[in-house]
Amino acid sequence: MRLVTRDELCDYTFCPADSDLVARLHAQTNALTLRPYRSSDCAPIITLFHRTVHSINLADYTQAQCNVWAPDTIDEDRWQESLSAHTTVTVWDGDILAGFGDLNIEDAYFDRLYVHPCYQKIGVATKIAQALEDAAANAGIQTLEVHASITSRPFFTNRGYILCHAQQVERAGCLLTNFVMKKSLGN
Repeated sequence: MRLVTRDELCDYTFCPADSDLVARLHAQTNALTLRPYRSSDCAPIITLFHRTVHSINLADYTQAQCNVWAPDTIDEDRWQESLSAHTTVTVWDGDILAGFGDLNIEDAYFDRLYVHPCYQKIGVATKIAQALEDAAANAGIQTLEVHASITSRPFFTNRGYILCHAQQVERAGCLLTNFVMKKSLGN
């Protein structure tokens, strides 16, 4: 047992029953700010991605699956190139990255959406998804596709994405299940 400040809450793992309360306590300190991706965001994004997969997604995937999905060593240059080429947005709580997402306009593909474990279920993912869907609609995209994880499938279903089919994706000899889903952005 330890007494910690509100800013230190994100440094600890809490049981699922407490995670909503912890997120709300932490988010009370600052307003969440949505902004476009900057190259200096890449390292915090990789850290958030790894942490989220190994905590939140671990509830739906095995440790081996999480290890190949988000390995300990991630090619920052490759991520920088991808995030810069896509329409990428970030959400910040002061100097803490609360979430990020990116959209490949050329392929009409909603690529990534990850939220910090301490910021789950308080609207961060919704803020990111809305910004990316608006960007897609403004680019003239009629239908947006996402390959949703088991974890994120309910979120995308609630946003109006329709399940097309489940698929198995192979990474380093390990199979991961995700779901091809589409949403009509047309009027």
